[in-house]
Amino acid sequence: MIVIYTSPGCASCRKVRNWLKEHNLEYVEKNIFNTMLNEKEIKYLLSRTDNGSDDLISKRSKIVRENNLDIDSMKVDELAKFVVNNPSVLKRPIIIDDVNLQFGFDSEEIDAFKPASLRKLAVCETSCPHYQTCGKMREEN
Repeated sequence: MIVIYTSPGCASCRKVRNWLKEHNLEYVEKNIFNTMLNEKEIKYLLSRTDNGSDDLISKRSKIVRENNLDIDSMKVDELAKFVVNNPSVLKRPIIIDDVNLQFGFDSEEIDAFKPASLRKLAVCETSCPHYQTCGKMREEN
């Protein structure tokens, strides 16, 4: 199941929701301000990143800048508590499923959330000279 972490007024969040709807993909939306994220959830997101807090936390966020916080020096437990209490520091949207994790909306990378069969069909449609014949055969069957 695809989970998206969003916030109100976020243009990229709207793009992700629209993309998921256009592709008939089921998802669960968690508004980071209405749904209380817990420390376990934050730690899970951190464990899935390639670059830890650099991927997950916006170091340009107001609270980080105004308090001159050194996110990199925080221990995981400390960071998770900080995020639970200050969800606005999260980059958004965050899109996650069992295999993929993406921050923000990227029109090419988001295709990874499509089932493999749909990705293969899209490649066939754009690069296979026999696609028209195959497509007609699929429609007839």
